[in-house]
Amino acid sequence: MIPALRLALVGGAVFLVQWLVLGNLPIAGAVPDAVLLFVAWTGLRFGRRYGLIAGFALGFLLDAAYDTWGMQMFVKSLVGFLVAFIPTTERETLLIQPQQAFTGGLLIALVHNGLLVLFQALAAGGATLGMVTGEWLGASLYTAVVAFVAALAFSRRI
Repeated sequence: MIPALRLALVGGAVFLVQWLVLGNLPIAGAVPDAVLLFVAWTGLRFGRRYGLIAGFALGFLLDAAYDTWGMQMFVKSLVGFLVAFIPTTERETLLIQPQQAFTGGLLIALVHNGLLVLFQALAAGGATLGMVTGEWLGASLYTAVVAFVAALAFSRRI
């Protein structure tokens, strides 16, 4: 199968899991972001162009699903582009250990969710405590835990 097509199908599957499963499993108002993890992995594994395209396409789908037009698309595109600047020795054989997945997932989610909460607060005219604790800090930690579990489950090279 063509690598770009395979990547698009996996991205679509990740979007569906995010929208239909993980979006319905909040813990104290926090929802993990598997799409963010996929976009970051795509940027790390395939470079800036693929990370940017994955962030744009999946962000557009999330904007349509959650009615946050432009926010998800912009922030995920930015993350997909910038994460590719992290130096890796060999992108083709990239294997992320669970500890790296947790730490990297937490840091990327803190930046991503911080920007997202900032844009939502600007759109709403102010931030609430729930936005800061649930959507920023809680969702970042929840996303890091999902990254850790995914790294344990997919410990072989994809």
